[in-house]
Amino acid sequence: MSKRKFFRNGRRYIILVPVILTTLFLYLGDRIVRYTSTNEFCYACHFHPHAEESWRRSDHYDNRTGIYVQCAECHLPPPGNLNYLLAKAKHGAVDVYGWIFKDPESINWEAKRTVENAVKYTYDESCVRCHQNLFPMQLTPDGQQAHLYYQQHEDDLSCLNCHLYTGHYSELVQEGIQFGVDEEVDREIYTDPAIVEDFVNFTERIPGSAVSFDMVAIPGGTFSMGSPSDEPMRDDNEGPVREVEVSSFFMGRAQVSWDEFLAFYNATAAEGRQDNVYATNLGEVDAISGPTPPWGLPDQGWGMGSRPAITMTWHAADTYCRWLSAMTGRTYRLPTEAEWEYAARGGTEGPYFFEGDPRRFTRDRLWTRIFGPDTTVINSYVIYRENSMARTQPPGTVWPNPFGLEHMLGNVYEFTSDWYAPDAYSLYPEGTVVNPRGPESGSERVIRGGSFNSDAADVRVAARSHTRHAAWQMTDPQIPKSEWWYTDTREVGFRVVMEWDPDWQ
Repeated sequence: MSKRKFFRNGRRYIILVPVILTTLFLYLGDRIVRYTSTNEFCYACHFHPHAEESWRRSDHYDNRTGIYVQCAECHLPPPGNLNYLLAKAKHGAVDVYGWIFKDPESINWEAKRTVENAVKYTYDESCVRCHQNLFPMQLTPDGQQAHLYYQQHEDDLSCLNCHLYTGHYSELVQEGIQFGVDEEVDREIYTDPAIVEDFVNFTERIPGSAVSFDMVAIPGGTFSMGSPSDEPMRDDNEGPVREVEVSSFFMGRAQVSWDEFLAFYNATAAEGRQDNVYATNLGEVDAISGPTPPWGLPDQGWGMGSRPAITMTWHAADTYCRWLSAMTGRTYRLPTEAEWEYAARGGTEGPYFFEGDPRRFTRDRLWTRIFGPDTTVINSYVIYRENSMARTQPPGTVWPNPFGLEHMLGNVYEFTSDWYAPDAYSLYPEGTVVNPRGPESGSERVIRGGSFNSDAADVRVAARSHTRHAAWQMTDPQIPKSEWWYTDTREVGFRVVMEWDPDWQ
């Protein structure tokens, strides 16, 4: 072979080798990507024990068409771009880490099945890739309205807001819920409210129902409202500290329960008709109206009974108080912010009504992130992020505060009657402020106490937060919108107070 021919062939091989290697790499890479996207591969190291079983019972597998949707078709973006590979690597690394280092039995899987968590692992573009026609002929009018609403708010909503359990079956959702109280034949139906003659604790009875609840006499007094500038983990809206005097009042020993709220629902429930439920302007009604039927699971599947009622609006809580007043002949209402903090403190002055440093109870510091927070004391008094198992708890699960009130901190945030303003305390006149009621107007209401999902910093007595009306009502599909009744938030409930006047007897 001539030298010229040898070099000519050599150049040909030099060109062919990278082409062959590149082709082989792409072929093998494609095969690897395809194989690692199969259900069988997911099951090999996926450590979610319920995932396959609930998927096989869902509409994505058990349907009349015989078509089933595989794991990667929902839990990865549509294939064919870099985002697909990046998401695949990210989710795969998380699951491999969990498979190696975590104990599946110690994980609260129910808490993982929330919209907040699910949107991290499910992609709207993958939903729309299959469900390209959002308005098929068989879609119900309510569905059409909901899908139109979704198209108008795609930046704020996910498909999972309404279809959370489509890919993984839930018995609770499929069975539905009976939103009402089935009175037992052996339970006493009260005909009259409790008799209250003295300023002492008593048990209120709701006429026409078998429901009763405890009220605690809170003696009036003076206290320092807010938190000092040196309180750990304090926010600016908690000051300046003001001297406040409140009159005596009664307060519910526990947060309003589902039993109590459903007594109201059974007596007043409406079907959403604007002609007899709503007035022209929000906040104006022609009589005490009742809530429209809920959609989904208002109790989140955690159970009703004595657990705190959740997912209702401030208006619903306020209307409940007016209904309770009409039923009992007494004045029930939501507490003012000052009444709430006075009752929560129970005569104490620290960050909590028990001893403890918020910095030791939280995971927001490097030391507690590594070694965990010190929950020895706080777990006895507060249901919060570290001990709640991501759900509300009934009364009796923690010790009460010095006034005998349960769950004043944690479990669920509580509505107050005050409008929210970050500088509300600075707007009060100098000296001792008597029975303050907050700003005269506003757009959001104050909520206090923190919730089962709150960090230790947010369950301090002085910590303040507020409603988020628009954000909390993004997914209500009812027509007309039940903006007076239900919200998306699971973390807010309420507690009632009853006014006391020594001369009214």
